[in-house]
Amino acid sequence: MADSRWDGKSEEDLWKIYRKTKDQALRDFFVRQYAPLVKYVAGKIALGMPQNVEFDDLVGFGVFGLFDAIDKFDPGKHVKFKTYAVTRIRGAIFDELRTIDWVPRSVRQKAREVEETVRRLESSLGRAASDEEIASGMEMGLKDFQQMMLKISGTSMLSLHDIWYTGEDNDKISIAESIESPGSLNPDTIVEKDEIKRVIVEAIKELPDKEKKVLVLYYYEDLTLKEIGEVLAVTESRVSQLHTKAVMRLRAKLTSFKRGLV
Repeated sequence: MADSRWDGKSEEDLWKIYRKTKDQALRDFFVRQYAPLVKYVAGKIALGMPQNVEFDDLVGFGVFGLFDAIDKFDPGKHVKFKTYAVTRIRGAIFDELRTIDWVPRSVRQKAREVEETVRRLESSLGRAASDEEIASGMEMGLKDFQQMMLKISGTSMLSLHDIWYTGEDNDKISIAESIESPGSLNPDTIVEKDEIKRVIVEAIKELPDKEKKVLVLYYYEDLTLKEIGEVLAVTESRVSQLHTKAVMRLRAKLTSFKRGLV
């Protein structure tokens, strides 16, 4: 720590000082302190992306999220800065990916078709639809369906961070935030936001066992897709498929819920 004014002060004290003063030198200190977090988040996201998405670009996008996190962090809300920053960094990366529109239109269209088929089937069945049932609902063979799920796996990472609710003070919620830190969101939220969180939590509980495990290991235990494959004794591509299907099911549940509000 280069500035003697900060000697002997805890990080919590430093955050309080920054909130009051917006000291540029203190901001620079926080940027240096948490820069490795940007690479960590970018590295996790890169593993689920096609090869044309460059790691260095993801890091560049994530830096803006770190700046945003530092400027808006409130130590009084009893959330660790690291937890808060990871969400902001990841959000900044996905916002930029959405802006540059790297997903081919045909792939996005297929993802929407799968989501709608899952929503329709699971609403009528009252349970999770199997691969065979979804494939049949889309009038395609099982092998073709599984290959298609691999193609749209990159979109599932993106769609998981779509904003599903925006309230007062630009207070936002995405599926990913609800999975990662259900307790860290502002408790003074309005009923609709709490209801969306409840729907997401219930939808996760209803997922097939392996899909649920993939989400838990990826978002709670922080494992990579490759590490999850080793835990579940399946290939990395199979983990990617399971992750994609889990996201499709969650989005389908939310779509049904939102339509019910209209």
